[in-house]
Amino acid sequence: MASVLLALFFSSILIFSIISPGNALSLNYYKETCPDVDSIVRDAVKKAAMKDKTVPAALLRMHFHDCFIRGCDGSVLLSSKGSNKAEKDGPPNVSLHAFYVIDNAKKEVEASCPGVVSCADILALAARDAVVLSGGPTWDVPKGRKDGRTSKASETIQLPAPTFNISQLQQSFSQRGLSMSDLVALSGGHTLGFSHCSSFKNRIYNFNATHDIDPTMNPSFAAMLRSICPKKNNPKNAGSTMDPSSTTFDNTYFKLILQGKVLFSSDQTLLTSTRTKALVSNFASSKETFYKAFVKSMIKMSSITGGQEVRKDCRVVN
Repeated sequence: MASVLLALFFSSILIFSIISPGNALSLNYYKETCPDVDSIVRDAVKKAAMKDKTVPAALLRMHFHDCFIRGCDGSVLLSSKGSNKAEKDGPPNVSLHAFYVIDNAKKEVEASCPGVVSCADILALAARDAVVLSGGPTWDVPKGRKDGRTSKASETIQLPAPTFNISQLQQSFSQRGLSMSDLVALSGGHTLGFSHCSSFKNRIYNFNATHDIDPTMNPSFAAMLRSICPKKNNPKNAGSTMDPSSTTFDNTYFKLILQGKVLFSSDQTLLTSTRTKALVSNFASSKETFYKAFVKSMIKMSSITGGQEVRKDCRVVN
C-alpha cells in the first residue's frame, strides 16, 4: 500500500501540471452553436438504458474515472493505438463498458452540429442523464470542456482504489481540489452498479493477521458474499450489486454503511473519520440532503478541465 501512496504522491505533480480550472465553462456554451445538445444526448442515453439497465451506472462511473486522471477531457474514451495503451485498458478500467452510448450520442450530435461539441461534454451530460434516469436529481451541466489528446493506462493508478482507507481517499480527492464533503457525496454514486469479487475479496478472506473477515462487516452479509465469491476458482463475472436497489439512485448506500453491509473498504472507511461519519449519517437520514450535496459535488468535479480540442471521433484524436 505504501507503494500506491508513493505513486499517488509523485503523480500529483503530473495532475497539477495538466488539470486546471482552465477552460471557462458555461451553462449557455452551446446556446447558439448547438442548442439541442442536451436533448440529443438524453435521448441516446435513454434509448440505451431501455435495452440495458446497467448503462446508467456504467456512464456515471466512466465520467468519474475520466475526471480523476487528466481532468474531464474524454481521455477515458480514447482507444489504445500502437505501443500506447490507453486509460480504458488500464487495470481499474477494464470493467468499464457502454462506450457505444457515447459513440451513438456523438454521432447524433455531429449530424446536428458538426465539430462543435466535445466528447468530454457529451460524457458529462450523459452522466447527469444516467442519474436522472435512475430516479436521482437533475442539474444544469456547465459546458465548454475540450477533449484531451493523451491517454495512458499507466496513469490509472491515480484512481482511488476500493481498498483505500480514509487518509488515502482524502489525499486522492484533495489533489483534485475536492473536499471531504465531496468525497462522501460522490461516494454515493456507489448506490448504482455491480462489483466483481476482486474488488472486495480483501474483506472476506485473509483480512489481517487476526481476522479472516473484516470485523466491521455484518457477519451475515460477509457469509453471503463468501458464498458468491469462493476463496478459489470464482465463477466468471461473479460479484454483487452495490446495493439491493442497484438500478435506483437513492440514499440506500449510506444506510448500508451504517449497517456494515457495503462492499468496499473505501466505503466502510467513511465511518472512521468524525467528519465523514457525520455526513454519512446525514445522507442516510435525508435523501434530499444527499441529492443536494451530490449535485454540488458533481458540478465541482466535472468542472476540472484539461483538454485541447474537439474530437470528431471520441475514440481517436483528430
